[in-house]
Amino acid sequence: MIPSHLPPALGEPQTLAALGAGVVAAISVSIYFLTRKRPTAEEIERERRDMLAHIGRITDGTIMDTMINQAASAASGEPEMPDAATLAPNIIVYNYRIAGVTYECAQDVSALAEQVRGIRSDLPIQVRYAPHNPGNSIVVADSWSGLRLNATQSHTAETHTDSVA
Repeated sequence: MIPSHLPPALGEPQTLAALGAGVVAAISVSIYFLTRKRPTAEEIERERRDMLAHIGRITDGTIMDTMINQAASAASGEPEMPDAATLAPNIIVYNYRIAGVTYECAQDVSALAEQVRGIRSDLPIQVRYAPHNPGNSIVVADSWSGLRLNATQSHTAETHTDSVA
């Protein structure tokens, strides 16, 4: 039974069904936004690095400083005075120049320890930056590196001789 104190337009079954569907939709959207999984800071940073590694432009840069967390290296069981080939910085501070503007940036590379172990700060590097936002840049990602590393192994070139009959 439809209540009689409602205006005639609200008393129709189609209107009541539409209002009910709207309430159910609003509750569903609210539940979705309250319970959805939000990306972590690490996931957001990894997506940013991947995006720059794929669409970023490349320019030359220079490492200004590297920062190594001594507490983390002591907790990981590394020796007190590691040699340069085993050092893995946590932060790399670098600069680069685009269209007459010099940018100075820092990248947290603690999640990329294997790609930055033994970097050479005396050589130029390559920097990938977003074309629409040149301040958004990286020097290393999961799939790309603009760093120069120390040679930890000697690479020997194999020569092949082909005989022509």
